[in-house]
Amino acid sequence: MQSLKKTKSFKIVYSGGRKSVNHYFVMYAHTNDEGISRLGVTVSKKVGNAVVRNRIRRLVKESCRLRAHRLMPGYDIVIVARSGVASLPRESSFAKVDKALESLFGKLMLLND
Repeated sequence: MQSLKKTKSFKIVYSGGRKSVNHYFVMYAHTNDEGISRLGVTVSKKVGNAVVRNRIRRLVKESCRLRAHRLMPGYDIVIVARSGVASLPRESSFAKVDKALESLFGKLMLLND
């Protein structure tokens, strides 16, 4: 899975993509013409300081990496962290992040079963 890096790519996904929301994340998905899936992660300063934001970003990327083989190809996916994710206890944070993302991928029908 490759990364989305350009602001223009993010804006295309925000404006033309499907959206799904839960307590911890907002996920946008938009089809692309490249035949591969690309991931962008956004964590606002409202969520916490740099240490917290980077930890959340790492957890999200790891969760997506572990299920990359199940993702449907040809989508640009943007995951926006909400402030509730910063309050997760450190011990169980990966399990909760993974479960929340699994739910969003399922709602947007992005997983091959």
